[in-house]
Amino acid sequence: MKLPSAVAPLLSVEGLSVYYDQFRAVHDVTISVDAGEIVSIIGANGAGKSSLLKAIIGQVDRCDGKIMFGGTKINDKATSAIIRDGIVLVPEGRRLFPSLTVEENLLLGWKVGRRNGYTLDEVYELFPLVKGKRRQQARQLSGGQQQMVALGRALLADPRILLCDEISLGLAPTVISDLYALLPAIRDRGIGIVLVEQDISRSLAAAARFYCLLEGRVSLSGSPGEFDRETITRYYFGS
Repeated sequence: MKLPSAVAPLLSVEGLSVYYDQFRAVHDVTISVDAGEIVSIIGANGAGKSSLLKAIIGQVDRCDGKIMFGGTKINDKATSAIIRDGIVLVPEGRRLFPSLTVEENLLLGWKVGRRNGYTLDEVYELFPLVKGKRRQQARQLSGGQQQMVALGRALLADPRILLCDEISLGLAPTVISDLYALLPAIRDRGIGIVLVEQDISRSLAAAARFYCLLEGRVSLSGSPGEFDRETITRYYFGS
């Protein structure tokens, strides 16, 4: 009797290598993310975390290996098509349009995405501070408020997979706590979330599984509860 096959992950990266000219930033990395799952990618600065996300979203010049999304290979797709398929990046540094209003920045996500998920009103419910500043230019916001706009813009694109690149970088601890408190509700809508962070504690506390990158390679992976902090730190720094 043939046993039923396991359900394939929503996103799978198999044997991925990323190159910048002759420099190899990512080496044969394999990861997977299910719908409604939070997966953490941790590693020191320069470990290859952002390069991995850029490859998934189609923003590197050259990569080897296979990137599968919903059972379809997406290596050769344009970034715009990948976004329409349902993979959306919250980039490091937020990358808002400073001269546009908050609401104009938010609606860019709706214009380029799938348009069937979060509404503008729902985003404003998540970020009431942003709603009060919706007519202001993005340049007038604090760093934390800009990060809320960047996350709201991504949600309006109706992601199936949300890639979050260092969303806590440079923010006050209270703002970081507020952002991380929203992640379970986003996950519970069936959205897979990839958290790329240097902050080990915060990232692992939110995730069901993690991958640790060291010099472009996966040095450790599993459930956060499988390893003590000393072990994770050792694989994080390679000591």
